[in-house]
Amino acid sequence: MSFTSDEFRFPVSNIRQDARFGLILSWLTAFLTLLSFAMAIMTPPLSGPFCIKDCLRYPFTDSISRFPRDFYWMYPSILMMLLVVALLAVIHQTTPIARRSWSQMALSFGLLASGIVVTDYFLQLSVIQPSLLNGETDGLALLTQYNPHGIFIALEEVGYLLLSLSLVCLAPVFWSVGRLGRAVSWTSIAIFGLSLLSLVWISIAYGINREYRFEIAVISFAWIGLIVISILVALIYQRALSKPEPGAPVVPSPTPFSSNQGKTFHA
Repeated sequence: MSFTSDEFRFPVSNIRQDARFGLILSWLTAFLTLLSFAMAIMTPPLSGPFCIKDCLRYPFTDSISRFPRDFYWMYPSILMMLLVVALLAVIHQTTPIARRSWSQMALSFGLLASGIVVTDYFLQLSVIQPSLLNGETDGLALLTQYNPHGIFIALEEVGYLLLSLSLVCLAPVFWSVGRLGRAVSWTSIAIFGLSLLSLVWISIAYGINREYRFEIAVISFAWIGLIVISILVALIYQRALSKPEPGAPVVPSPTPFSSNQGKTFHA
């Protein structure tokens, strides 16, 4: 992995510090995404088209029996979304100036996605749970996660669709960073493509009665893709940091996400 000169100048130590931070964030993001995915899988749907038995019915007031086990997976998911924003910020900081428009778009869409999803989950934890425990059920049917076409599902859909859009903006950032970088690019393109295709197909097949089918699809694509991308980015940072630090105190815009063209120094 090499760092290529660009228009700006940064101290080598600053970029290497960002790369170390990015390495830590990448592994943490992969771990929390995997943990969230595993916990969500172990929380089967209790309403809607995929419910098998003991299904909850409108107005879902009997969901109190599922407290708190059906809410556990949201805690690591909130942390995961915050880490995604932090990781995208580090990626933007270590991207060459020529491709920072793409990394800026990735960060911007990631902020939108994180804001929506974190708010959605926090409402479940801070509003739905205590309201159910206190018997305050008026108006909760539209907000609860058990409503297969409620606000919770809609916010998840748009949030994770924005996350897939954020990730596809990373494709130009990583395309020239060797085989690992191209793997990141192809993975992000696949996530976005599959998310759009599933939205179109499910909307055509089920119309307004799609329930949470698209939500499950877009979350699965986003989480699996995020695990893969986080691991690949961690390997890119690790490879860059494994090389000896150059002796020169200042170099033009060292960045782990540069191509092998132009003047380079190895980090």
